[in-house]
Amino acid sequence: MSYLLRVLLPDRPGSLGHLAMELGSEGADIISLDVVDRFDGVAVDDIVVNVPHGTFPDTLITAAERLDGVVVDSLRPFGGILDAHRELELIDAVASAGAEANQLLADELPSALRVGWALVVDVSGETCQVVARGESAPTSEAGRVEPLCGLDRAIAIGDDDDTVPAAWTAMDTALAAAPLMDGTVVVVGRPGGPSFRPSEIARLGYLTGILRTLQAG
Repeated sequence: MSYLLRVLLPDRPGSLGHLAMELGSEGADIISLDVVDRFDGVAVDDIVVNVPHGTFPDTLITAAERLDGVVVDSLRPFGGILDAHRELELIDAVASAGAEANQLLADELPSALRVGWALVVDVSGETCQVVARGESAPTSEAGRVEPLCGLDRAIAIGDDDDTVPAAWTAMDTALAAAPLMDGTVVVVGRPGGPSFRPSEIARLGYLTGILRTLQAG
């Protein structure tokens, strides 16, 4: 079975090698890795590992955190491998999808950004209207969602705004959003977390910014 670990570890030579050895001691095999962020001497890495059948996920956390300065931010099942090219492929596909662009974005964005679900909503009116819903996205409708009104950049959405539908934040879901075209906004959710890093918000902003430019051209 494959798992995606998000770990915070000292940003210095040898840290990743030591982590790989500790995970290997529990039978885990690193399949792919993506550096999510760096700050104050700390690296945030997403690591996909394969483990033998019957291995308890908690043993991966225990193994990683045996190392000084290593913290496991999250651990969840994962299918496939990390692939930075998926974002470029998605941009190309959405740009040429015509009327199906919003649905394609809602369907495929979760894989590209490693989130649980995506919605495209129209916030140009008095209420938030769902334009496209990806698999696993909440099915309940929403009224006026204040954080999405007049949105001009990618943001993380806090769970302290009463206008955010409870269905969106269920299961401790972390939320982020970014503007598209003509009053539409894409909302992504990551059930169970972790929270979106600034670099992930930037990545969402770059992706949607490119799509806006292409669609306006």
